[in-house]
Amino acid sequence: MHSNRHAVSTRGTGRTITIIAAVCAVIAAAVIAIRAGSDEASASPTVAGQAQHAGGHVATGGAGQTATGQNGKADLTVTDVDREFLVKVRQAGLWEIPAGRLAQTNASSEAVKRAGDHLIDGHSKLDQLVREDAEILGVEIPNEATEEQQQWVRNLENAQGEEFDKLFANVLRASHGKIFATIGEVRAATQNDLIRRHARQANQTVLDHMEVLEDTGLVDASTFQEVEEDVAPK
Repeated sequence: MHSNRHAVSTRGTGRTITIIAAVCAVIAAAVIAIRAGSDEASASPTVAGQAQHAGGHVATGGAGQTATGQNGKADLTVTDVDREFLVKVRQAGLWEIPAGRLAQTNASSEAVKRAGDHLIDGHSKLDQLVREDAEILGVEIPNEATEEQQQWVRNLENAQGEEFDKLFANVLRASHGKIFATIGEVRAATQNDLIRRHARQANQTVLDHMEVLEDTGLVDASTFQEVEEDVAPK
């Protein structure tokens, strides 16, 4: 009887030791996993850090402020030419959108009305873009067109039918031809990433507008000559 109790006691002790060993092994494995995770987190950059590194630069607002690209050079420097470009784009929208709307009511030609639609659509998008970029870059832009541009709108308001069609096609084609040359110069020389993007969009928009205005068949040879004289090297 005594030896049986001893055998049972020995087996119980053996099971206890086995259970304790198993628990210890589990605890040890957990500790190793926690340490490994902590080391990996310390060694790896954060998601935000990775995104910033991949992006190359972060834009900052304010006139004269810059952002640093991957090559360490400033890519958001704002020059006087950049500022003038944003001002001109803004002013163009302030008179050409109203001119496009007038084409819907005062024109007799469907081609002129179509050109007016293109003006409204294109300059609405450019106007949103110029306001966004001006805020980012800290550039002050006007809320009124120039006096000359306002006079063009008044002239269009006082014209109807074929008279309107002819005036609209020539005034708008001359204006777009002159700014088209300016956009090319800005895009070719600017070091500012936002201005490059803006110039590309403006270039596409103005080219489209010149083409729909020419499609009216109403643009005079004198208008092309006026543009040529304006953009010719001085």
